[in-house]
Amino acid sequence: MHTTFLFALALTGILVGVVLARDRAHPRSATARLGSAAHLTNEAEREASYWNEFAQETLRAKVQEAAKAGSTQSAKNVILFLGDGMSIHTITATRNLMGDSSNQVSFEKFPYFGLSKTYCVDRQVADSACTATAYLGGVKGNYGTIGVNAKVKRYDCNNGQNPANFVDSIAKWAQDVGKDAGLVTTARVTHASPAGVYAHTANRDWENDAKVYQNGGCSAKDNVDIARQLVEWDVGKKLKVIMGGGRRNFINTTVNDEEGLPGHRTDGLNLIQDWLKDKQANKQQAAYVWSKKGLSLVDLEKTEYLLGLFASSHCPYNGDLERSNYKLVKPSLTEMTDAAIKVLRKNENGYFLFVEGARIDMAHHDTRARKSLEDTLEFSRAIEHARAMTSEEDTLIVVTSDHSHTMTINGYPYRDQPITGLSDQLADDGLPFTVLSYANGPGFSTTYNDKTGRSKISAKQTEDVRFEYLATVPLDSETHGGDDVGVFASGPFAQYFSGNYEQSNIPAMMARALNIGPFANL
Repeated sequence: MHTTFLFALALTGILVGVVLARDRAHPRSATARLGSAAHLTNEAEREASYWNEFAQETLRAKVQEAAKAGSTQSAKNVILFLGDGMSIHTITATRNLMGDSSNQVSFEKFPYFGLSKTYCVDRQVADSACTATAYLGGVKGNYGTIGVNAKVKRYDCNNGQNPANFVDSIAKWAQDVGKDAGLVTTARVTHASPAGVYAHTANRDWENDAKVYQNGGCSAKDNVDIARQLVEWDVGKKLKVIMGGGRRNFINTTVNDEEGLPGHRTDGLNLIQDWLKDKQANKQQAAYVWSKKGLSLVDLEKTEYLLGLFASSHCPYNGDLERSNYKLVKPSLTEMTDAAIKVLRKNENGYFLFVEGARIDMAHHDTRARKSLEDTLEFSRAIEHARAMTSEEDTLIVVTSDHSHTMTINGYPYRDQPITGLSDQLADDGLPFTVLSYANGPGFSTTYNDKTGRSKISAKQTEDVRFEYLATVPLDSETHGGDDVGVFASGPFAQYFSGNYEQSNIPAMMARALNIGPFANL
């Protein structure tokens, strides 16, 4: 029964199936809801000050190291590239997809490399919500929460909206000193990672008002949903660039978007129109676009604010863009990054830009490794393009991930074998196995069947981009991994990012490079 169900799940549509699987990627257990303090090893971790002091100590050591090497000019701009779920294994496998294991993705050529520890306060293996608070706000929080400290448990309707528990992001620090800020993502712009730029919430799922009640039973009036925070709250309103997917969270269920798909809001608001009205009322040059053509028609040199919502939910996988007519109507991550930099670079004071390759993660959840590697390649191209558009003298570029995944590389394949294919040897049961495999996930139905046990996989099967790679444990969505993730840096103060450190130290080091926020002038 179980394998039959998973096989049926694997046959669902490319976009719908992936979105549904992604929504199930973060289980809501009873213990997660209760958030028992018994799971904490250090009560001090609930306090934002604990993580700030920890980062201060690390940063002082980095400052001393930099002083020994000579003075370094402060950065004018910082671009943080986040490869969601981009484990070290993912980067390694992408090299082979490029043609050979000796290749390098663009950011591997950056001069400084480190590792960050990704755990949440209450979980060994993190999600994209608590990690966003860490790498954007400098404070570790609880699983499923965004922009709040660890005093807030997931689903906590009251403490989640208490400003005393809010964690400001580096985007706010930049705005406070006259710099601009923006975000680009291939996910919904209200999804966990981009929401870390501007939102404060006890539940990452509260992307629209209907979800506030459905996922936690809280009041949407008292707990402002993430989309409203983006349009109505201070940091979100000031973002000069917002590009990604997620139109459905901005319009009502009774309204269809430009592609004929209904919204998910139930409060009657049209937040896209509200965003435009706010900018018009303040006599600001603003543009809203929903297609690649619309983006191409925007005069980026004159536009002050740019809102691009290119899908009802998440943007398509980059491989699907290349294989279909989507590329004619949907911009790639590189194209969105290009537009964002052109808007933001007009500010003489500089900017902070967050860019997320979100679908690396989503393909891993479906155990569709080839799609994940294709999106990693596009992520690399966007970084290479951004580095070419900017100067290493004044722009720090940091590339990292929020967490890893359970995919591994195995089987002693020959150098010239495709990493997305089969190992050259047979297992002890006389059957082939794939070079890439997962510890758990929907690929279990590819691996085993009720009649013969382990299934016989052919090389032809692995050539299908929707092939679900072998997995040991049956889950409808593969889980994240708990191993450390890479941090690559180029530009002013890039040397700070070497070594091994808490993920929550990353915004402290970026802020020091910009000389902004609580970590300036150390």
